[in-house]
Amino acid sequence: MRNGVTIGQAAAFVDITVKTVRRYHKLGLVAEPERDSSGYRRYGSGELLQLAQVRTLAAAGVPLAEIGPMLDADTARFGAALVDVERQLTERIDELVARRDTLHRLADGDRALLPDRACAILDRMPGLGFSPDYVAAQREALVLARALVPAGFDGFLTQLEHRLDDPESIDLTKRGWEAETWEPDDPRIEELATAMADHYLANPTLLGNPTSRQAWSKASTQYRLINNHRGDQAPIAARLTALTETKLRSAGVPIPHR
Repeated sequence: MRNGVTIGQAAAFVDITVKTVRRYHKLGLVAEPERDSSGYRRYGSGELLQLAQVRTLAAAGVPLAEIGPMLDADTARFGAALVDVERQLTERIDELVARRDTLHRLADGDRALLPDRACAILDRMPGLGFSPDYVAAQREALVLARALVPAGFDGFLTQLEHRLDDPESIDLTKRGWEAETWEPDDPRIEELATAMADHYLANPTLLGNPTSRQAWSKASTQYRLINNHRGDQAPIAARLTALTETKLRSAGVPIPHR
């Protein structure tokens, strides 16, 4: 199966039109993917993340001409740009008050892209010993999950909350991230996958509720895109996740295939 999705699927996943996607490309806001051997452009998780970010900023009232510099800006310039956008919106406050409230959240980066509950989960992670790189990867995965599988997002948050409340789950997750330093044929990878699967099976709340699992099972393509995001940067962790999922499926847990 070809990697990525077509422009039409990408637009539908992010809830915009194909025309809008092409406009984002023309303005240089979203990188245009290369064509595959069939001549079609295939959109992966990286492009979908960019589309979700631009769409959210545009919906909040940020002019398209200002989005590119804001995405690349440092904290000071980002904040200054927000002040100017808020001034413009305030001039039309009666019709744009809801958008102005959203802009207030932009001062903390992805807080405009995620609800408070998701941000609270991310905020807990450093205090539990998770590295900045791990937290950044989880932030991007949450942005993609909310944009691509909204019906399963709340259940996914509940699943993450349970895992952060479970010391053994935290330890297994950290070991999985540390496994990136192991050799690809290290036998500990298989052993760790077995330990993860066994722990999840012994604690069903860590696997999410049935409603959420059903939503994800109907979104196998989206699930694959989210799970493969950053897979090239963390191949051992991606393999570990795949092995764990295989073991869970063999035990009857309905997890979509990558």
